[in-house]
Amino acid sequence: MNKLLRTALLTVWAVTGLLSTTQAQLTFNVTSIPFNTPPGDQIYAVGTFNNWDPGDATKTLSANGSGQYTLTVNPPAGEVKFKFTRGNWDKVEGNASGGYLPDRVFNYNGQPTTIDISILSWEDLSGGNPNSTAAPNVFVLDNNFYIPQLNRERRIWLYLPPDYQTTSKKYPVLYMHDAQNLFDVATSFSGEWEVDESLNQLFQEGDYGCIVVGIDNGRASRLDEYSPWFNSDYNEGGEGAAYVEFIANTLKPHIDSLYRTLPDRLTTGIMGSSMGGLISMYALSERQDVFSKAGIFSPAFWFAGNNPANHVATHPKQGDVRVYFLAGGDEPNYVEQDMLEVANAMTTAGFSMSEKLVYVPSDGQHAEWFWAREFPDAYEWLFQNAVTSVDWPKKREKVEIYPNPSSSWVRFTGLAAGEIADLQVLGADGALWRDTTITGGEPLWTGDLPAGFYVVKLRKKGGKWVSGKLVRQ
Repeated sequence: MNKLLRTALLTVWAVTGLLSTTQAQLTFNVTSIPFNTPPGDQIYAVGTFNNWDPGDATKTLSANGSGQYTLTVNPPAGEVKFKFTRGNWDKVEGNASGGYLPDRVFNYNGQPTTIDISILSWEDLSGGNPNSTAAPNVFVLDNNFYIPQLNRERRIWLYLPPDYQTTSKKYPVLYMHDAQNLFDVATSFSGEWEVDESLNQLFQEGDYGCIVVGIDNGRASRLDEYSPWFNSDYNEGGEGAAYVEFIANTLKPHIDSLYRTLPDRLTTGIMGSSMGGLISMYALSERQDVFSKAGIFSPAFWFAGNNPANHVATHPKQGDVRVYFLAGGDEPNYVEQDMLEVANAMTTAGFSMSEKLVYVPSDGQHAEWFWAREFPDAYEWLFQNAVTSVDWPKKREKVEIYPNPSSSWVRFTGLAAGEIADLQVLGADGALWRDTTITGGEPLWTGDLPAGFYVVKLRKKGGKWVSGKLVRQ
């Protein structure tokens, strides 16, 4: 082989090798990310190909619009180690339980290759607590969210509906107090409400979905923040107005700017128990421009004397509302009595009977297990028909009762004319008042039922029992 030919062949081999190296590509295709990944957070690949830089801007994954993310790197052939972060090592991916995940390893052959990957969790959003019961679509938005109205900071939690990351839907929002007890038994002091589990189950049954913003209580500041009125016996209270202004003027605009919310009053609610019930009722009455729905569970209206009822009565109706009042039969009598005074004050303020529901099951106690049990029904009633959208995954089978409250007769929606269904009516104490069948289009006589609260259960042929609340005046 002469010198000229040998030089030409070496040149071809060199160019071919260069092209081979240049074209060698390894593509990461992330097929799923944790539900609690904060929207707006960038996801980075980090590994042997970039000297383990967790926030390398050149290694940012790109969203493809269908819930997946991709990145192509050009490592040399051989063992490639890597992980994913949200910009630093404090926000690194974890294993299925939210704990430490060893480096991922892939033996790369130097040829264009795509590998599918699922990111199971983020260590910082899983708490690293094996006792955590929070669902994957719950995360801490901020551990130190500033409250300018009170010059203090607070932890804020966020629940996002299961389809938040895979759709462009906008959602109603429910603001809730005592967030330590809403989602995670590991952070609760007396059990949790299981809000995330309940909403995830309702979603699977066809519910549209709702964003929940949980606000931790201020511990030593709890009574101060949850009452606008000062209690001289306790020497606490009086900061509730500032706390509500924080939710309405600081927190809500922040949430609306970051997440796909339906910000109108008709799709915004507030809910709490005990002192949280007191401040929720105040918030609804005071800021009807912001809230139209309130869940008032076992309210501690006693703490503020006559002020809650007087406040409601002197703040006339500005728009349609829904208020779900709940107390337990095993709670002190004054809890129910004070609650009824506030409910009656709504009538004075111009609200109709259909805008409030009062429910006092006989076995109810001043406890998280009771509020957890009743949360799904309260949520459904409050947000009933709040959103009408073609994005509903399916229409959940539901029977509605009207008029409600009733006097003599009630009718049902959800039953076709002539359709026969089993029917049961149970009292708040569990006593069975009706066990019969009903035909669609026909009314049910309730004139012989004593005044009170009832559970109505209906079952279509071959279907499951569905239930609703009935108030007999």
